[in-house]
Formats: sequence, C-alpha cells, structure tokens
Amino acid sequence: MSRNEEAPVYNRIAEQREFVGMSRQQLAEIVHVHYQTIGYLERGEYSPSLALALRIAEVFGTDVQSLFSIKPFKKGK
Repeated sequence: MSRNEEAPVYNRIAEQREFVGMSRQQLAEIVHVHYQTIGYLERGEYSPSLALALRIAEVFGTDVQSLFSIKPFKKGK
C-alpha cells in the first residue's frame, strides 16, 4: 500500500441500525450528516472522521471499537 492509499475501515453500522429498527435517514439526522453518507459508510465506500465515528457509537450506546475496525469483523460476532 502506498502512503496515499487509505486502509479500509470495516463497520457494523447496518447491523446495529437494523437491530434497533432505525433507518439510514433517522441515523443521519441524529449524527448530522446526509443519509447517503450513512449508506457510503455501511458499504465501506467512505471512512468516517473520528468525530463522526464517536457520534455514531454514542447513538448505539457502544464503544467505537465495537462498530469500526481496520480488520474485517468475524461473521456472527
């Protein structure tokens, strides 16, 4: 990987959002981003800023490490 390439950031946003019955639009409004940003995050097309990652984790009442990782999450965990 070159210095300009960014390592992918994996996340569990969709799983958490669906678990609590929240839409992308609802989450976006709470964390003050466009709903498409949530979609980009969930698909791994965009890496969140630290501030956004913290806001999303706070919405779900969890720590950042439970939602975001630089290694793929194991299935079923």
